[in-house]
Amino acid sequence: MTEWLLGLVPAYGGWLLAGATFLSCLALPIPASILMLAAGGFAAAGDLTLAGSAGAALAGAVAGDQAGFFAGRVGGSGLLARLGARAAPVGKAVELLARRGGVAVFLSRWLFSALGPYVNVAAGAAGQGWARFTLWGVAGEAVWVAVYVGAGWSVAGNLTAASGMAVDVLGFLAALAVAAGALWWLVAALRAERASDVASPPASR
Repeated sequence: MTEWLLGLVPAYGGWLLAGATFLSCLALPIPASILMLAAGGFAAAGDLTLAGSAGAALAGAVAGDQAGFFAGRVGGSGLLARLGARAAPVGKAVELLARRGGVAVFLSRWLFSALGPYVNVAAGAAGQGWARFTLWGVAGEAVWVAVYVGAGWSVAGNLTAASGMAVDVLGFLAALAVAAGALWWLVAALRAERASDVASPPASR
């Protein structure tokens, strides 16, 4: 199936990418990342445009996220219960969302992408604000699309090299995310300690 879809990339370009990313965000087994790598390569060769390929992939991914979010909003906890009976990632998605909120939406677009579709449903069911969900979701999908389409473009369609580059870039971004989280935690801890010192009365002599 993957080879057949790859053969359709130069002919259908953006429409294929939009459909693939949309369906992948609904947890369907579509090789969206590979198709984005290929589209980047065809863009480097001049058969597609880089901006058009990236824009179509991003539009499809955002639409898929929105579909999952509103499915969760309408179906609520009942939908989560039905999914949970068949999909182990649901529990992890709910836990990640509860601990990290909007950041969980962002990270599940590219770092924990397997949880993305379930985070969408969980966010809708939990009543997370639509604007907050959309903001973090678009930011995360932009990272995903930029990494894969950009990797395919940079190595002119060599899928093996592009895949390795994408993994390296995602690993680097993950390390940056961990470092940023650790820095945020350290700053918050120092502020809390300083506030505690200010609030505590001096010890009597």
